[in-house]
Amino acid sequence: MVYTIVVHLRAKPGADNIAKLRAKLNEASAVYSRDQETLSWFVMQSTADPHDFTIVERYLREDSQQYHLSNPYWRTFDPFVVPLLERPMDLRRYEELEPRAGEEALLQ
Repeated sequence: MVYTIVVHLRAKPGADNIAKLRAKLNEASAVYSRDQETLSWFVMQSTADPHDFTIVERYLREDSQQYHLSNPYWRTFDPFVVPLLERPMDLRRYEELEPRAGEEALLQ
């Protein structure tokens, strides 16, 4: 079952904070996307409010995070990003749904 982390971030006011956060998130995506057992690691910026960003991290399984957390880049991420944020990161953990036997019959 695919293990997914969704992180919402809000940049402090100011075009410079938005630009720095955007650049760091793009850099992080390029680095983390290459980690072993990472299925995808991508970032999005809100079309309604440029201060709002979302990271979606998808791993083969929950313990696949060990490769992400052991990446030396990880130690540089929070110290750079946290000062740019208006509030703490909102991090949520999920397991992607897989169809179970009998569920399709419920939809008919």
